[in-house]
Amino acid sequence: QVQLVESGGGLVQPGGSLRLSCAASGFTLDYYGIGWFRQAPGKEREGVLCISRGGGRTYFADSVKGRFTISRDNGKNTVYLQMNSLKPEDTAVYYCAATRGDYCLRYGSNYNYWGQGTQVTVSS
Repeated sequence: QVQLVESGGGLVQPGGSLRLSCAASGFTLDYYGIGWFRQAPGKEREGVLCISRGGGRTYFADSVKGRFTISRDNGKNTVYLQMNSLKPEDTAVYYCAATRGDYCLRYGSNYNYWGQGTQVTVSS
């Protein structure tokens, strides 16, 4: 069965950090570009960042530049989103997505697989 399984969300105070994981099963993430998206209540889905299969192309939304980073562990078939200096406006459901090929897709169209989402709440 093809799946992306996310974990690591939760409640954190402003200025804190969280590390989200996105683990693939049924396919090999090494052959896919990865995107992270988020959707806050009452707002449209927002592209947070993406990275191409080979890492040669990346995109970071202005709102997260310098605070969020992405990495891969091909041996674990997992991608990570490290979120630092979190702000209340980062509160949202976060989704990972995979697109087959060496692409960094800024928007949500043309992704093959999506995770179930994990809630991140930044509040004091």
